[in-house]
Amino acid sequence: MRSATLAFILVFLFSGCVKRGPAVYKPAPKGCRYTYRVKNRTYCVKKTARGYTEVGIASWYGPGFHGRRTASGEFYNMYDLTAAHKTLPLGTYVKVINLENGKSVIVRINDRGPFVPGRIIDLSYSAAKRLGMVKKGTAKVMIVAIGTKQPCKKGSFYVQIGTFKNKLNAYRFKHMVEKKYRVKATVVKLKGYYRVLAGPVSSYSKAKNYKKRLRKLGLATSFILRYH
Repeated sequence: MRSATLAFILVFLFSGCVKRGPAVYKPAPKGCRYTYRVKNRTYCVKKTARGYTEVGIASWYGPGFHGRRTASGEFYNMYDLTAAHKTLPLGTYVKVINLENGKSVIVRINDRGPFVPGRIIDLSYSAAKRLGMVKKGTAKVMIVAIGTKQPCKKGSFYVQIGTFKNKLNAYRFKHMVEKKYRVKATVVKLKGYYRVLAGPVSSYSKAKNYKKRLRKLGLATSFILRYH
């Protein structure tokens, strides 16, 4: 009787250890920097993007995600040339070629997705505009990884100083800013939103200084935008 009781206790204790023991560490599969799961599916983030090419359907995401955190930790800016990809290392620059019209753009991967079956990359609004696919929403593209080197930060940069649902209010604000502060401004419409942008200036560094000057003038500013 005592031996049977002891056996029961040992089985109970060992079964408890199995259930409550620490999780077993599983190293990432060969070729993966790390893995993550979305919707019960595991994705392998590549250790390197060297030599990577892919053909498939691209989509784009805009106002609904503008200002939200991306997988890289930065805020999503739909006017930057960025994109979401499921497995390329964050920070990778890729050339995206629209196979339907021959247009191309270079974007930086700073987010994860798209997690919609059949799509290989989610582009920012500005990138999609460069490719001529904003109206259609999707396009067949080729992706070619070109490395992690930061491209030259030159172009037309603006500082967003206001966002309005009402077109008249946006233009009133624009005219007030130009008259009171002598700041050149423009209004950009995108899916029901009217954004008042100050600028342009010719480089990102100039845009940062411009943003500081606008704040000192009393203008609430948000994003530095590269708008095309």
